[in-house]
Amino acid sequence: MNNKRKIFTLILAAILVFLAACNNPSDETNANKQSQNNSSSENTGEDSTQTDTTEDSSDGTDMDEQNDQDSSDSKSSNSSDGESAESGNSESETTESKKEEYLKILNEMEESDRNAEAETTTSGMVEQEEERYKNWDEALNEIYGVLKEQLDAEQMDNLREEQRNWVEHRDEAAKEASLKYEGGSTESLEYIATQASLTKERCYELVANYMK
Repeated sequence: MNNKRKIFTLILAAILVFLAACNNPSDETNANKQSQNNSSSENTGEDSTQTDTTEDSSDGTDMDEQNDQDSSDSKSSNSSDGESAESGNSESETTESKKEEYLKILNEMEESDRNAEAETTTSGMVEQEEERYKNWDEALNEIYGVLKEQLDAEQMDNLREEQRNWVEHRDEAAKEASLKYEGGSTESLEYIATQASLTKERCYELVANYMK
């Protein structure tokens, strides 16, 4: 009886061991499958995150490039506007400085006349006034040439007619002034000195009233 019980106990123990051996591989298999699923999920999450990051990076790059382009266009536009404004100011300054330039030249010429050493003989004074008249007449012709470029056709026609009348006035005024010394040694001196003085005044008048 005892022997049968021992045999039964051994058989039962063997069955339990066999069953336990069969259950362990299944658990290990399930554990491996679970581990693989978790790993796959983690990889999928990483890939998704990486994809999102790449897309965000791409969008950010495109936005940066667009901003750079907009900034470049804005700078180009501002630069163009600046150049246009500078060009307009430059032309205005050139036109204004032309008038200022000739006023400065005339002032220097007048200063030179005042500082010139006066001649002591009549012939010397006549030569000195002839030189003064020559200088002012050359300046007048130069100013007249500038006005030809600045004035339109109608304005230039009017100025041309005015200039003819002025020349007649100058010569008549010089003649009238010299008659005070008619027959004297200073008659010719007064004539040329009057021409020089009136020509100087005409230079200032043309620059002040007509030059732009």
